[in-house]
Amino acid sequence: MSQAHAMMPETLHDERARLAFIIDLKGCLDVKASVANAQLLERNVMPKLAPRDGDDPLHAARKAMEKELPYQNWMTLMRSAQQMMWDAVGRCVDRQYSDLESRAGEYSGDEQVRFDENFEVPRYLTAVDTHLMPGSYYTQRSSNDVRQGAVFDLAAAIYHRGQNGNELNDVRGHTIVSHLWERFPELEAHKLLELGCTVGHSTAAVAGYFPDAELHAIDIGLPVLRYAQARARSLGIKNVHFAQENAETLSYPDASFDVVYSSVMLHETSAKALPRIMSECYRVLKPGGVVIHLEVPIRYESMSLAEKLRAEYETHYNNEPFWRGACTADLVGALRAAGFEGVEEGYQQAVPKASRGAEGFSSKRGPVYACWYVVSGRKP
Repeated sequence: MSQAHAMMPETLHDERARLAFIIDLKGCLDVKASVANAQLLERNVMPKLAPRDGDDPLHAARKAMEKELPYQNWMTLMRSAQQMMWDAVGRCVDRQYSDLESRAGEYSGDEQVRFDENFEVPRYLTAVDTHLMPGSYYTQRSSNDVRQGAVFDLAAAIYHRGQNGNELNDVRGHTIVSHLWERFPELEAHKLLELGCTVGHSTAAVAGYFPDAELHAIDIGLPVLRYAQARARSLGIKNVHFAQENAETLSYPDASFDVVYSSVMLHETSAKALPRIMSECYRVLKPGGVVIHLEVPIRYESMSLAEKLRAEYETHYNNEPFWRGACTADLVGALRAAGFEGVEEGYQQAVPKASRGAEGFSSKRGPVYACWYVVSGRKP
């Protein structure tokens, strides 16, 4: 794999071969095998189902599919491939970890990620290792630890199979700016806030469009934030300030920002956290400011039963407890309840580069990576 930036872990020949195998395996399981699962559901399972009134058809279909041997094999291989990815990437990072930590210190310089020693990671994020990632986003072994960030950055290229901007994984950031310019072309963004930035994939992309603006990016994980800061500096980005914060209880004053946005963060929150996050977005925005939440283009109300069944795997077997919740939640209603006006939802065409005047926001859903679900609104 090519080195997209100076903080990206380097891979040796055997490591690249192992990661290439995992990419192919995950692609086969997620594309070809999903077609076979849909056929299995239609031919073998649905004719046998006779749900009682009030039963959830999706729950009944999932329970019936889990008794089918081909589906059992698929679930086992899906989970194993995910674990193989984390193991292979973790070994690669650990081989060169001392060098990565040194590089992070050099690029970050004297600026430190802001954090509170009494910060508590929300319970819904400590309950499981998100995405099956050992240690999740927040586990750290030292006061300078960047391991989880390095692991996540390298693994993201594997997980997305290069479809989200290759090793930079920045298409979602470009897509957010494309949406901003399409829906709110007159807005002057001088101060922006990203919620749940992890290693700064979208942060770096957004920062490139606003070189004279002040950007803030938060996450609950210190190791990913330290890595994000060094990663941004290695890319020549110096106008982003990183901080460990909970999006439910932001420390920023009222009316601080022109734009608040998130990139695939909402599905990693919780039902109780969601309205609190929307309220905080409203509070910290200036009057006339804009909120944008980009999520996976998976909305259960517009999906077939087979598509829903594939999505359910994330909730039940890939440690994404709020996946279904976020994909079924009334996000438009949540923003309106928080006080936002002009709220709209739809699908924004994925772009590798944003441009003013482009039209890519519509009600037509496309496949993952070709578009992203976006909900946005303005504070009156």
